[in-house]
Amino acid sequence: MSLQSVNPADEQVLAEHEATSRDELEIRLKKADIAWRDWRNVSYQDRVSLLRKLGQTLRGRHNELALLATNEMGKPIKQAVAEVDKCAMACDYYAEHGPRFLEPRNEETSARRSYVRHDPLGPLLAIMPWNFPYWQVFRAAIPAALVGNPVLLKHASNVLGVAKEIEQIFHHSGFPEGMFATVILDNERTEELIAHPSIRAVTLTGSERAGRSVGATAGKYIKPSVLELGGSDPFIVLDDADLDKAVETAVTARCQNNGQSCIAAKRFIVVDGIAGQFAEAFTAAMAERKVGAPKDEANDLGPLARVDLRDTLHEQVERSIKQGAKLTTGGKLPDGPGYFYPPTVLTNVEPGMAAFDEETFGPAAAIITASDRHSAIELANQTSFGLGASLWTSDLDLAEQLAGRIQSGAVFINEMVKSDPHLPFGGVKTSGYGRELSREGLLAFANQKTIWVS
Repeated sequence: MSLQSVNPADEQVLAEHEATSRDELEIRLKKADIAWRDWRNVSYQDRVSLLRKLGQTLRGRHNELALLATNEMGKPIKQAVAEVDKCAMACDYYAEHGPRFLEPRNEETSARRSYVRHDPLGPLLAIMPWNFPYWQVFRAAIPAALVGNPVLLKHASNVLGVAKEIEQIFHHSGFPEGMFATVILDNERTEELIAHPSIRAVTLTGSERAGRSVGATAGKYIKPSVLELGGSDPFIVLDDADLDKAVETAVTARCQNNGQSCIAAKRFIVVDGIAGQFAEAFTAAMAERKVGAPKDEANDLGPLARVDLRDTLHEQVERSIKQGAKLTTGGKLPDGPGYFYPPTVLTNVEPGMAAFDEETFGPAAAIITASDRHSAIELANQTSFGLGASLWTSDLDLAEQLAGRIQSGAVFINEMVKSDPHLPFGGVKTSGYGRELSREGLLAFANQKTIWVS
C-alpha cells in the first residue's frame, strides 16, 4: 500500500509513503517493549533533560517544520510556526512540573505507610489527525514519555511527512530507540494493532466515527483509552458584552487553522437585543479575511486540507440555506486549483439545520439568535457535542454561574477556547472522554498503584 501527500494549495503530489510491513511493525513493537522496560531505570532528572532538548530542537527548526505542515495540510505559515513553538512550550511545562505530578502521594490510613505511586502502563498507540499535525502528537507523546510509556504514532495519511519528521526529532533529541516510532497503517491493520498484546493503551484525536470504532476496539480488549473528538462549540454573546472585542475574537475563533479545529467557535449564539449589530459587524469582518497561498504571510486563510472536506462543508452550507438559513457572505466555490473555501456566514440558523446540528469543519459560521441568556445556554447545550464554549459578558459573577450550566469540557469567559498545557483538555458527550495535558493528562496512562505497608 502506498499513500500520497498532496499539497492542498496547488494539488501537486509532494511525496509517496509506503505502508509499514508486518515484519517491520513487529520489530517496532519489540523495540517499544524493550524501551518501556529500560526506561524505568532512567531518572526523572535525565528524562527532563531530554524533554528540554526536545523543546530546543523544535525551536531551532520551527521554520523548517512549519513549512512542512503548511505544504502537507495548508495551515497558514505563521500559525504553523506558532504550533511548533507551542509544542516546545509543552516540553518546558512538563520538564518543570511533571516530576512533581509523578511524586508518590501519601495517604493516612491504618497502615504503617500507605501511598500511591505512578507507574507506566507500557507502549501507547497514538492515532492522530492532520489538522494540528505537530501539537496533537506532542501533547500526547510528551507526558507519555515522561511517565515512561513509549509511543507508536499512527498519523493521518495526508501528513505522513510530518509523522516521519517527528520520529526523527525524538531520535535526534536523544530519546532511546523504541521510545517513539511512526507506523503507516490502514484502518483494518490499526484495529489489529490495538489488539496486539504489546499495546497497553490508546489515545485518539479524531472524528466521532473514528472514536466509536477505536473506543469499541480498545474496550473489547480491555485497554484504557482517551478520545478527543469533534465539537460544535458555542460562542455565546450576552447583551452587556464588549461587542467590538467579541466580534474581533469571534472571527479569529472561527477562522483559526482555516476553520479546521475541533475547538473552533462554530455556533455564534447572540441575545436578541444585539444580534443584528453582531451579525453585521461579524459578516463584514469575515468578508475582509484574505484567502490565498498559505505560505504568503499576507493571507489569513489557506485551503482546506482535502477536497472531500471542502465538498462536505459546501454541502452543509447549501443544505442549511435550503432549510431556511440566510447567507450573508461567502458560500461560493472558487475557481482554480486548490481546496480553498471563502469565510462564510449564515444567519437565521435554528436547531434542525445542518449548520446547527453538525460539526462544520471549515470557515463557515452559524449565527443563532437567543431571546435571553437562559435561552442562550439552552441553545448552547442543544447539541450532541460538548468540547468547549466561549461566553461573553461584562458580569463576571454571572458568567461563572452560567459556566456551570454549560455542558462542555471547558468554558472560556471573554476569550476564545484554546488548549494550554497548564489545564486539562477534553470533552463530554460525543466530544469524547478522558483528559489530555496538565496533571490529569500526565496520569491518564499511568498505573496509579496503591502501596500498603503494614
